[in-house]
Amino acid sequence: MNRREFLATTAAAVSSACTSRPFAQTPERVHGFPESQLQDTPYIETTPIAGYQTAPASAYEAFQDMKFGIRIHWGIYSIWSRGPESWPFLEMSFDDRQRYNDLYKTWNPVGFDADRWMDTFAESGMKMFAFTSKHHEGFSMFDTRTRVKNRANWTAAGGPKIESCDLAYSIMETPFKRDVVKELCDAAHKRDIKIDLYFSHPDWYDADFRPYVVHPLQVQSSRKLLAPVDWERTQRTYHGNPVIVPNPSDAEVVRMMRRHRDQLTEMLSNYGRIDMICLDMWLGAKVWPELRATVMKLRELQPDVMLRNRGIGNYGDYFTPERAVPESMIGSDKPWFAINPLGTDFSYDPNAANYKGTGWIVRTLVDTVAKGGGLMVGVGPSALGEFHPEAIRQMKEAGAWLKVNGEAIYATRPRDGGRWAEGDKVRFTRSKDRRTVFAILTEWPGTELAIKSVRPRERSRVSLLGSDAALEWRFDSSRGTIISLPEKLQSAANRPCDHAWTLKIEAENG
Repeated sequence: MNRREFLATTAAAVSSACTSRPFAQTPERVHGFPESQLQDTPYIETTPIAGYQTAPASAYEAFQDMKFGIRIHWGIYSIWSRGPESWPFLEMSFDDRQRYNDLYKTWNPVGFDADRWMDTFAESGMKMFAFTSKHHEGFSMFDTRTRVKNRANWTAAGGPKIESCDLAYSIMETPFKRDVVKELCDAAHKRDIKIDLYFSHPDWYDADFRPYVVHPLQVQSSRKLLAPVDWERTQRTYHGNPVIVPNPSDAEVVRMMRRHRDQLTEMLSNYGRIDMICLDMWLGAKVWPELRATVMKLRELQPDVMLRNRGIGNYGDYFTPERAVPESMIGSDKPWFAINPLGTDFSYDPNAANYKGTGWIVRTLVDTVAKGGGLMVGVGPSALGEFHPEAIRQMKEAGAWLKVNGEAIYATRPRDGGRWAEGDKVRFTRSKDRRTVFAILTEWPGTELAIKSVRPRERSRVSLLGSDAALEWRFDSSRGTIISLPEKLQSAANRPCDHAWTLKIEAENG
C-alpha cells in the first residue's frame, strides 16, 4: 500500500457518503460521521459512553467560522524529501531506514522563523494552522519529556532486531535544540490565529507501538491485533514479507499507551490554548479502552479543544475529507475541513510548477465553503524551514482575494435544502442571520446574470463586493432574479479582484 492508494480509497468513500443535507441546519441531524469515516475503527462504539462530552457548541461555532487555513507537514523527512511525508520509510532498504532514523542528528533548520510564518498566514487570510507535532515515523517536533525505550536496529547482524534505548527522539536532541511547536503557538497566540496540532497515533520509531496500522515491525499475532483493513494493508505494504519480531509484552503495551497519553497531555498543558488536535491513523481494538481513557483526559485538560475523529470515531468533533472536496453537502452533525495539498504532497515540494495556483485555491475554497465546510491548504517548508516562494506568492494572492470577498466566506453558513450552487459557475453562502445571500461567480457572466434560487427583498440592494456601485436587478417569474452588470465591469482591469466575484444580495429566501 502507498499513501495515495489509501487516500484515493478514502476520498471515493467520502464522496459516496455525501447527501444533500447540510450538517448544521437539518432538523433530523445524523448522529456521527458518514459510514466511510468509521470504516477503519469498527471496534469503537458508535455512541460514546455515558458521561462523555464532545467540545461545546461555542467551539463548534468557532470552528465553522474559520473557513480557511494551512496544513503544514514538516519533519526530518524534509531532509531527504523523497515523497509524501514519512511514508517512503516503509519502502526503504534496511540501510536507508537506519540512516533515516539518524537524520535527526543533522536537523538544523536555520531558516525557520515562527513570526515570519504567522505573518505569511495572516496576509494569506488564514484563520488557523495545523502543524505536525509528530508524524508516523515518530520524530517529535516539540520538547517531549517522554522517553523511547525500544527501537529497531535495522542493520543488526542477522537481520533487524529490537534494541534497548533511552532518548526522546525529539527536536531537542538535534543541533537546532528549539521547541518549534512552542514558538509557533506563541506566534499564533499573538496574532489570534487558531492552533491545530497534528499527532499520529502510531509511532514507527518506538518499537513498543508494534504492530499497529502499518508499523514496520510486525509480530506473529499481527492478524489478531490489527483490524481486518489494517491486516490487508500490511500485507500489501510488505508484499507478504514483513519484518517479524516478538509480540509486545504486557509491560510494553502499558508503556506504549502511557507515552501516547503523556505526549498528548504535554501538548495540551505546555502551549496555552490549543483549538484543535488533529489525530491521525488509529491503533487497535486491544488498546481502545486505554485510548478512550486518553481522550477523556484530554477533555479534562482543555474542554473546548476540537478533536479530529481519526482513530477515535464519534468521540471526535470534526473530520477531514482528504485530497477531494465532497460532491455535495455531508449529512453529519460534525463539521469538516477539506485538506488538499497546494503542491504534489503535504510536505515540501521543490518544483514551482507543481503548485496549483491562486485560482485553484480560490475555487476550491469557494466550493468547500458553499457546501458547509472549510479548506486547509497543505504546504510544507523545506529542510531549512522556508516555504517555497511560489507557494507564498499564491497564498498571499488568495489573501488579497479574501480582503475583497471575505464577507462571503468567513463566518458564513451553507444555504438550506441543498441550494449551494446553480450550475458549475455559481456558488452560494449566506449570513448567519439569513438576511444576506452571497452569490460567488467563478466565471465572469458578462452583462447579465439570472439566478433562480434567490429573490431579493423589495427595494433592497444588490452589490458587487469590492465595488461601491449598486447593481440594477429585476425579478422575472420564469427566469428568477436578473442582475445587470455595468459596461465598466466588462473590462477585467476594472473589476475589484481576479478569479471569482461576489454578489451580495439582501434576500427574502436566504
